[in-house]
Amino acid sequence: MDKHYQPSLEPDIYQLWLDKKVFTPKINPKRKPFTIILPLPNANDPMHMGHAMFTIEDILCRYHRMLGDPTLWLPGADHAGIETQFVFEKKLAQNGKSRFDYDRQTLYKMIWDYVEKNRKINQFQLKELGFSLDWTRYHYSLEPKIIEQVLATFRKLHADKLLYRGERIVNYCTHCGTAFSELEIDHVEKDDFLYYLDYGPIQIATTRPETIFADVAVAVNPQDKKYKKLIGQQAIVPLMSKTIPIIADDLVDINFGTGALKITPAHDTTDFEIGQKHKLPTISCIELSGKMTNTIDGINGLYPKQARIKTLEMLEKQGKLIKTTPLHHTVGICYRCKNTIEPLPVPQWYVKTKPLAKPVIDSIKKEDTEVFPKRFKKTYLDWMENIHDWNISRQIVWGPQIPAWYCLDCHPDIQLNFIDKNGNIVSGKYQDIKEKYSFEDIKKGLQTLNAPVSSKYFLENTDNSCPHCSGHHILQETDTFDTWFLSGQWPLTTLGFNVVDPKKSSPDFNYFYPTSVLDTLWDILFFWVGRMMIFGFYLTGKTPFKMIHLHAKVVDEKGQKMSKSKGNVINPSDTVKQSGADALRLALVYGVAPASNIALSQDKIKAQSHFVNKIWNASRFALMTLDRFPKASFTLPKKLHPDDQKIIKKLNKLITSVTSDIEKYRFGQASENLYQFFWHQFCDSYLESIKNKGATAIPVLMHLLITQLKLLHPFAPFVTEAVYQQLPPIFTKKQPILATASWPSPIHEKTQKS
Repeated sequence: MDKHYQPSLEPDIYQLWLDKKVFTPKINPKRKPFTIILPLPNANDPMHMGHAMFTIEDILCRYHRMLGDPTLWLPGADHAGIETQFVFEKKLAQNGKSRFDYDRQTLYKMIWDYVEKNRKINQFQLKELGFSLDWTRYHYSLEPKIIEQVLATFRKLHADKLLYRGERIVNYCTHCGTAFSELEIDHVEKDDFLYYLDYGPIQIATTRPETIFADVAVAVNPQDKKYKKLIGQQAIVPLMSKTIPIIADDLVDINFGTGALKITPAHDTTDFEIGQKHKLPTISCIELSGKMTNTIDGINGLYPKQARIKTLEMLEKQGKLIKTTPLHHTVGICYRCKNTIEPLPVPQWYVKTKPLAKPVIDSIKKEDTEVFPKRFKKTYLDWMENIHDWNISRQIVWGPQIPAWYCLDCHPDIQLNFIDKNGNIVSGKYQDIKEKYSFEDIKKGLQTLNAPVSSKYFLENTDNSCPHCSGHHILQETDTFDTWFLSGQWPLTTLGFNVVDPKKSSPDFNYFYPTSVLDTLWDILFFWVGRMMIFGFYLTGKTPFKMIHLHAKVVDEKGQKMSKSKGNVINPSDTVKQSGADALRLALVYGVAPASNIALSQDKIKAQSHFVNKIWNASRFALMTLDRFPKASFTLPKKLHPDDQKIIKKLNKLITSVTSDIEKYRFGQASENLYQFFWHQFCDSYLESIKNKGATAIPVLMHLLITQLKLLHPFAPFVTEAVYQQLPPIFTKKQPILATASWPSPIHEKTQKS
């Protein structure tokens, strides 16, 4: 053995594991399996330090394999709809292009090719970190079989009347060109202004004067005495001289501004709710492109920020701007591009989540599904009990299209956006453009269609003819599925559940489902975990996992989130190349409390690199001692020296504590105890004490070494395997540690063998 541990050994060690198929479990009806589904890395992105926290899952999987459990850790990658398209569009922009320079099919193919070039990067990185994933069961979210099951779930939801189209206010990013759920919106504090405007008999206060053109009412609180006489009268929208009713509604905050609220149902969620309640019209003055429309000359075609400035100039000129006061408030921004979110009315597909959430809530309350740490249980229940219907529509190309078709002959008023033969973007209703453009040209260049909520649709496009009128001018819904709609079904689709006929589900599903543990960061508890539970109960009647374990978040040594702009990012691949995977793994778990922040620094990684080298050198000393006494016995004598009895007793306590800590998800405590015992009890004390003992030291020495290698293996698999392969064949049978080594149990120091 070399004097120093060499991380360059690690690729060969990983290949040994693959060659021996130690990560691929066999179905054994006599044994209970242990199953984990890997939280999906984005197929397009290299891994960041947060992904290195999959170390927790690897610890659990290696531990359970050593217990003899058929253990499946199932890998995969997510197409990551909006994230991937956003990154790809940034690349296009660098070359002076945009998505609107390509038809839908061409753009999809370009993104597909781009992702395929990058998809193997994170597979390599997962292997680089030693993650014991069963690569024979690797899946990708755009695999045909997976999409087939996802579409079947959509149709089942529709058949069960849990799916509908509705025009509601959505969180729309005009830059990314898609709607987002409330969970995908970041909220930031901002200094702004409150503008007081003259509406004839009443004054209102608003943060958005540019939307006055879509006002349909002014609302006051019915308990507000100063406005009681005005209820039922007419207000006058400035710049338009348009009259609108003054109404009463309890949702109006008496203490905000003047206590009178202009109602713009198309551009505010509260206004939309009031509008629905009072049967008010919904008028939009902002297009999906982000530009103003249905306003007045000088405002049409501007972006909202420009329109605000121009509107205020006009209001001030006409004496309708009474005053302006500072306002500190919260606004929603896109979590991807950080542009301001526009609340816009768009026909979208929704899943009714209230009935689907009930069995999830019951499971968590009864602890059929446990949440660890338990402090997250209440947060999770609060969210599930107040869940809103789920908008599953995304206005992007990258991802499976929603399987619904519209007939233009039945609905000539459908709004279409397409690229013509000359590369121009054309927008208009089919009835207005069909004379100028052929249906085939429209279909080829189609970007989006916007069908009114009242439009009929059908879910099976078997012969490309309309079941209502037998017409052939049929277009598929251009919205794609929200990424979480696919990944929410991940435990089912990857294990082979059959949505149409559950009895035809695969043996893998029947054996490995429900999974044992779902380990992830707490920030996607609702995004992903909640939706997997919803689909699990809806489709199988069972929870998809028995334990939700929320691991810690990686931050820098000052407790700040890692980001490129701050210059505090530690690249996992660079770290592995420099210090080895084991050093990084140990640095991520050593002494860390569950679901806390992990302050990671180069110093911490360096300290664990020293520990890895300590394991190597102590093992090297033990093996050199063994070489000096080739005929020494490995059997523990019936009567041990008091010093040997003492350290074996301490080792027994270590076995018990590490086992308990892993079972109770105290990985930080387990790694700390292993570190302290190996460095101080074994190296500093025991190895020093046996340097002159001769062959009689061999049995206890080898027992201590091999037991510690087994205990350390889930945490530091590479160095322990490298040492294990140097042991005499009597111990290893020339197999990897996972193939031959059982998890240690405490022994009675006087009677048992090593």
